[in-house]
Amino acid sequence: MRVAETAHSRPARWRSPAGWPLRARIVAIMIALLAVLGLVVGGTAEIYVYKSLHDQKVTELREATKRLGIGFDCGGPGNPGGHSGQRSCPQLPSGQDNATQDETSPFGNRPVFNGIQRDTILLWEADDGTLRGGVVQFTDNGQQFTPLSATGQATVRDRVTADREVEVDLGGDLPEYLMTKETARNSDQTYYVGLSLENMNSTLLTVAGFTGCVVLGALLIAGWAGALIVRRTLKPLDRVAATASRVAELRLDRGEVQLAQRVPESDTDPRTEVGQVGAALNRMLDHIGNALEARHNSEMQVRQFVADASHELRTPLAAIRGYAELSRRSRQPIPDELAHVLGRVESEAKRMTTLVEDLLLLARLDAGRPLAQDPVDLTMLAVDATSDAHAAGPGHYWQLDLPDEPVTVIGDGARLHQVLANLLANARTHTPEGSTVTVKVGTVPDAAVLQVIDNGPGIHAELVPHIFERFARGDSSRSRAAGSTGLGLSIVHAVVTSHGGKVGVQSRPGQTIFTVLLPAAPAQVVPTAEHHTPYLPRVG
Repeated sequence: MRVAETAHSRPARWRSPAGWPLRARIVAIMIALLAVLGLVVGGTAEIYVYKSLHDQKVTELREATKRLGIGFDCGGPGNPGGHSGQRSCPQLPSGQDNATQDETSPFGNRPVFNGIQRDTILLWEADDGTLRGGVVQFTDNGQQFTPLSATGQATVRDRVTADREVEVDLGGDLPEYLMTKETARNSDQTYYVGLSLENMNSTLLTVAGFTGCVVLGALLIAGWAGALIVRRTLKPLDRVAATASRVAELRLDRGEVQLAQRVPESDTDPRTEVGQVGAALNRMLDHIGNALEARHNSEMQVRQFVADASHELRTPLAAIRGYAELSRRSRQPIPDELAHVLGRVESEAKRMTTLVEDLLLLARLDAGRPLAQDPVDLTMLAVDATSDAHAAGPGHYWQLDLPDEPVTVIGDGARLHQVLANLLANARTHTPEGSTVTVKVGTVPDAAVLQVIDNGPGIHAELVPHIFERFARGDSSRSRAAGSTGLGLSIVHAVVTSHGGKVGVQSRPGQTIFTVLLPAAPAQVVPTAEHHTPYLPRVG
């Protein structure tokens, strides 16, 4: 459940454009702009085609009403000639006169409408108020009407108004129609005329589909080409980022650092944005390199001074201790006050000597002086160091937790003994009498483990991150019975690091654990007697 919750709480990379790579955002913006442009162009073309076809249909509808004689004065049923100067009314079929017309059509049962298109609608109101007529169909006998449904007739009455062309959807299998309502000038007869919009809608759908396919194809080509162009254009930026990544992997916190990484000259053209970034990165690396060089020189001067000072102080400190000890051994009686002063001088000289020795050791470790590379048995080292700690702190309880087999590492035995001695001295100094200190030795894959565990008051949380720094001192929560130079744990860290290991601490009230990890020594293969037999000389 914890893994699932973590996965859901972590935002997806593609969920927000803010997490997209720069090239993806550029291509997406380009495609979006082209899509909008395609929609505008396609929409404009569709509107223009619709308007053109609609105007054409309106013209055809008006021509159809003229061909039917609707809207023209035909002089009544008995005057097919009409007024002079006007278009003649529709002609009846041969052999048919006006007297033979019935109510099926105002022009006869099978009128012939010259030029009328197929699927044209012609409706007129009968005397009973219903609509007669319907969709014009062509047969062998002439033209016939397919009546509209009641719903279609009601739609025509509701939607179609006089002197306007209206698009009407009659439902069913019928397509949309462009219809108008006209009143004959020679009578009060009302007619509804409509032309099918099937061809127009089909043309509009074809234009829309063709335009959409063209726009989609253009977007696909533009996206593919844009991705290639953007990737090629941003390659200098990739090289700049690669340079920055290589610099970020360098160890810059200590030692001499050579910042040889620079952005290629071809990617530092100030006329381009990427070139400006590359040039700025090179200038920054130059400044950082100069600062690191100055820092290294300053550190070397300080280290050299500490080493020289420590080395030079050893002789006068030894002389002070010798004179103090010689004064106490004088045969002449010494006043008690002077004896106390000489004792304090000798004690502080010893403390000063220890501090100088620690500083000299740290200076040598910082300078990278090689250590001895001998097999060291950590189990025996733990036994010896714990025995020394028991003698120095008899008020504590000292315990050993050792494995059945020896644990061996390759290193400097004296320095590793000093590591364990400093950890035990730290535990003895910062825990009250009666506390239990346990030394534990073990192994993990490819490493040996050395732990010092005490049940004292613990280390303050604010001090834990700085516990291995030089001259770091505990607060009042860890009472001390004796003074401390503040260099013991820093020496532990320096020696362990020089051996290629790691040291850490975990602390809470009632338990403090110092853990040292050292690379395990390679296993020594001891040949068996069978392996030796072929190479041993024969005896007798």
